[in-house]
Amino acid sequence: MSPLDADTLSRVVAQGLRDVPDFPSPGVVFKDITPLLADPEAFATVIRAMADGHRGEVDLVAGVEARGFVVGAALAYELGVGFVPVRKAGKLPGETVAVSYDLEYGSATIEVHADALASGHRIVLVDDVLATGGTAVAAWDLLEQVGGHVVGFDCIVELAFLGGRARMGERPVRSLHRVG
Repeated sequence: MSPLDADTLSRVVAQGLRDVPDFPSPGVVFKDITPLLADPEAFATVIRAMADGHRGEVDLVAGVEARGFVVGAALAYELGVGFVPVRKAGKLPGETVAVSYDLEYGSATIEVHADALASGHRIVLVDDVLATGGTAVAAWDLLEQVGGHVVGFDCIVELAFLGGRARMGERPVRSLHRVG
């Protein structure tokens, strides 16, 4: 299959999204990717498109809990590289390294295994959605804290109106579909 142009790829993603009003709280419109995941052709298209941007470039894929696990594991498989889970605090066994960060309404902590990667491993960090960028920045910093070299952040959907790309600063960000 030949690579799709950005507009066609964005349409594939848009067709696989479902808006869920008032989730997880009133006034929020949640962008649900589960219809996209359930469509084998659309999901394969998304994973191939993400992989095409990183073939031969990375040693590992890191995915942020929880939907980033689904996307990241499939991407790692497509690239023929390993997968590193970035989890909420207390979910990984063994020695971990953690970072805490602020959210809009509180704070959170994420972790990786202390031995998850070797110094200098090239990593692409993935998640389903880029919103405010807080989790993405924290995960990026955490992976570099344990010795990795993050080459970029990829997501399926970017909620541009929430300013996550700006919060990422100079870090490379690639989204397949932008909203707002």
